[in-house]
Parts: sequence; structure tokens; C-alpha cells
Amino acid sequence: MSKLLTVLLLLAASWPALSDEITYAKHIRPVWDEQCERCHGSSSPDYATFMKNPKQYELDDKGPRMDSYAAMVFFIKAPEEAGAMMRRLDDGSNTKDGQPGNMYRHLGRKDARKENLELFKKWIGEDAWIMKKTAEYTQEDLQRIKAKE
Repeated sequence: MSKLLTVLLLLAASWPALSDEITYAKHIRPVWDEQCERCHGSSSPDYATFMKNPKQYELDDKGPRMDSYAAMVFFIKAPEEAGAMMRRLDDGSNTKDGQPGNMYRHLGRKDARKENLELFKKWIGEDAWIMKKTAEYTQEDLQRIKAKE
């Protein structure tokens, strides 16, 4: 009887971890809708268009479009922008100079900002949350990225 109880307790303890898998649709998209849509929504230019004149778009409070899972993951692991999401959202605790990324302040106010950052870190993968420049990413770095749809 005690073995059965032990197994049940272990299963019960692991249940939250199994049910708390962070996904784009369930966890990230609602944060994005609240915090990011205004500047990175469907009225924003795609990446290629944005890169032709980024300063002009930034003056209009527009960044590159990230209104889908695929568009967002581009800024996490695409060869052109690998790590951009992590570098821009980081709170500075992972950088040499301690400076937060330029989008960190847009994750919300105080406690919500910290919670939203933690959500993004869990979604991408805490061991994949690195501050390398795009050209420095290795295949091993990219394989650590979770970012489930």
C-alpha cells in the first residue's frame, strides 16, 4: 500500500509541471496582444520592409510585424535574427553591462513585467535564453530553444 501511495504522490507532484507547459497560443499570445500588438501587429511592416527603413518606422512607433507564431519565432531562431527576442526583452541580468533590452520596458508594469519576462524565458527555454549576437549562435544553441506553438 505504501508503494502505491508513494507513486500517487510522485504523480501528483509532477502534474503541475506536465500541465504548465508554456505555449504560444495559451500563454505568450495573450501577453503579446496586451503588450506588443500596438507596435508589432498587422499594421506593422514585415521584416524585409522594416529593414529597408527602420528609423522611419520607429518614428511611427512601428516595429517589424510579429503577429503570428512563425513571425515571432523568426526573432528567436531564424538565421537572420537568432536571439533578437531574448536580447531585446532581457531585463539586464544576463548582460555584461546590466542594461535591459530596449523592449523590456514594454512587457508591462513592475511585477507584471517580471512575470511576463519569466513567461517568455520559460517558453523559449531558460537554458536557451542567452545574450549572443545572431552570428554567434551555434546549432546547439538553437536546439535548446523550446518555443512551442
